[in-house]
Amino acid sequence: MSYPATVLTVMIASPSDIPEDRNAVEHAIYSWNDANAHQRGVVLQPWRWETSAVPLMGDLPQRLINAQGVDRSDIVISMFGGRLGSATPDAISGTAEEIDRALAAGKPVHLYFSTAPLPSDVNTEQLDALRAFRLDMQSKGLLGEYSNTSQLEHEVWKAIEHDIAHVGASAPIPPARAEPPVRFQVQPQREREMTGVDSKGKPKYTTRRWLDVTNAGTEDALDVTFESVGDRSPMHLGSSGEPTTVHAGQTRTVNVLYVMGGGEGILRVTWRGDGGFESKDFHVG
Repeated sequence: MSYPATVLTVMIASPSDIPEDRNAVEHAIYSWNDANAHQRGVVLQPWRWETSAVPLMGDLPQRLINAQGVDRSDIVISMFGGRLGSATPDAISGTAEEIDRALAAGKPVHLYFSTAPLPSDVNTEQLDALRAFRLDMQSKGLLGEYSNTSQLEHEVWKAIEHDIAHVGASAPIPPARAEPPVRFQVQPQREREMTGVDSKGKPKYTTRRWLDVTNAGTEDALDVTFESVGDRSPMHLGSSGEPTTVHAGQTRTVNVLYVMGGGEGILRVTWRGDGGFESKDFHVG
């Protein structure tokens, strides 16, 4: 079933040495959608260059990623393992350039560093550059850590909840539907009544049934009639069937009698509106 929602794009930014961590962030985003999107009216759309970027000529690859990813994203989640990444003409690495661009645009950026054991063949030059970058980032905000992908997914959920609360993201409110001037409501009622006593002096009872028909609208309903409809209807009405007026806010009692072996009881209410006669069926058992 469709529903109105605000769509927020979440860019996943990292060097290429941690593909499992990138997958974990995307999984966390989709899991959040499954649990919250319909109720909260917010849908998160992950963006990662290897699956979302459109091949295009005419500029440097990183600048195209910036335009398609960073500039169109609402949130940036970035992770580092044991590499800072390759340098670009404008920054010490592509991921660092994405972070700087997002920060300059005032977007929320969440930066995490893995504490998992590094492989034995780790590039020490890259590791040293990453450590220097982390020291620089510590002066610009709070940094996060994770030891495994499960912890990273938990951290992503926390970041999402923070951002949604901070920016006040919510579904657009659809325009209110005008209530019709005449709006009927039907409520079946029943009451057990004593009709006398039998030959042994025990009380005899019968069940009286009726329908409360209320005009919950703002205008009087004119030329109102009530009719029992449907195949083999078990419901017989006690009213005369003559047209009547049901004022706004007024409730009319329609006595009914049920017989055995019939189908479903359906009450049809007909009235005169601005465009002619209107009717509505109510399934009342």
